[in-house]
Amino acid sequence: MPSASRKPSEVPPQRMGALAKLPVFLDLAGKRAVIAGGTAPAAWKAELLAAAGAAVEVYATDVGQEMQALLDRGAASGSLHHYCRSWQPSDLVSAAIAIADAADEVEASAFFAAARAAGVPVNVIDKPAYCQFQFGAIVNRSPVVVAISTDGGAPILGQAIRQRIEALLPASLAAWGQLAKDIREMVGDRLPAGPLRRAFWESLCGRAFGPPPAADELQRSADLVACLAADSAKPATGRVTLVGAGPGDAELLTLKALRVLQSADVILYDDLVSADVLELARREARRIAVGKRGQQMSCAQRDINETMIELARTGRHVVRLKSGDPMIFGRAGEEIAALKAAGVPVEVVSGITSGIALASRLGISLTHRDFSQSVRFVTGHGHSGELPEHLDWRGLADPATTLVFYMSGRTAPDIAQRLIAAGLTASTPAVLLAGVTRRDELRWSGTLAALPAGVAQLESSAPLLIGIGRVFAEATDHRQLRPQKPTAWPSVRFSDAAK
Repeated sequence: MPSASRKPSEVPPQRMGALAKLPVFLDLAGKRAVIAGGTAPAAWKAELLAAAGAAVEVYATDVGQEMQALLDRGAASGSLHHYCRSWQPSDLVSAAIAIADAADEVEASAFFAAARAAGVPVNVIDKPAYCQFQFGAIVNRSPVVVAISTDGGAPILGQAIRQRIEALLPASLAAWGQLAKDIREMVGDRLPAGPLRRAFWESLCGRAFGPPPAADELQRSADLVACLAADSAKPATGRVTLVGAGPGDAELLTLKALRVLQSADVILYDDLVSADVLELARREARRIAVGKRGQQMSCAQRDINETMIELARTGRHVVRLKSGDPMIFGRAGEEIAALKAAGVPVEVVSGITSGIALASRLGISLTHRDFSQSVRFVTGHGHSGELPEHLDWRGLADPATTLVFYMSGRTAPDIAQRLIAAGLTASTPAVLLAGVTRRDELRWSGTLAALPAGVAQLESSAPLLIGIGRVFAEATDHRQLRPQKPTAWPSVRFSDAAK
């Protein structure tokens, strides 16, 4: 029977998770910064503060090799001045920041108390009890600056993350960041807040990870702003992007899908889209649940279409976020047709469909040339919730074809019966995966004849995939396997039920 209907419903913004520390970027240009100590750690902090434009005052009777080298070569920005004496409480008055490499707890406590009395943010190196703030690992593409904190618990992890980010961010990003800074006021003056302004910044950001800005980039940006400003007088026109969210694991999201999610004004998402994927979306975007799930209360396709069209006509960028790939059993054709009929521009961003994810999770080639010359993705239910009426079972029973049935939990017994009746041997290898790539993924493997028992064993409400064909012999090894959650994410493990 068709499932009950519900209306699209807006979901409140996701609550910000707990933060161990609040990241704040402090403007130190031209401001006094006090460093107590002449050690190597103190030298690193002095160089960092000077790079941020601070007037750094170093108080130390003795300076180490690293500090002396820094004083000799000078600061890249800001200034450095060495006072050959111990610090005094009066030195902290009117300072913007104070850092010490204290010899012992007594000095650390005294410096901390003096800084607090002067109202100056204070950090005593390697003594967390005397720190009001912490330094993180830094990726410098100034004016683009990325800081990583592990709350002081895992500095090596912070450095490892920094190395990853360093590899991702080209050196040319600094020039793009400066260009954005230079034109920010012009953009704010000429483009109203909303879709047009965001369209400009998206255009610039789309080029920021390529070559450095061209010599005429400033003029090109001004021309684009002028063009968009002229468009602001026209009626608002929005657009819709159908995005494949993949089978569940957020790391399988494509880079293009991620960029689209970050530019969305509104996101209409299905129940099967994982929370991890939604977490990557633009936080300011409205989120509307339009749940579509077999045998459960779902939104009518007509209501989803009307919601997309209505939102797009207000000038918004609407993202229709679908599990897997939009073009594989996702009713994308109906949505595209409705949007085109309404004159709404529509684009599709592919995702990894669950059938491909099944093959990857099992390490099985669906078209292994020794066993299979074709692969077929088949829906496991039609409009009525039962098997579609016009499936070619004789063709599906070809032993040289790999079959992957989607949405097939309820119809698995009928699938097995129809295939065996059409001539496929009862001993043909078969696998079941529920919630493929998700942390609650469950698996079973055995034979085609045992499929009904396998579905009963899994006892899962997650979306179920059935794989049938000789290529799965390696996964089953002709043994029936218990349902099993991955014991170490994302490892692939099976356990025996019977030898």
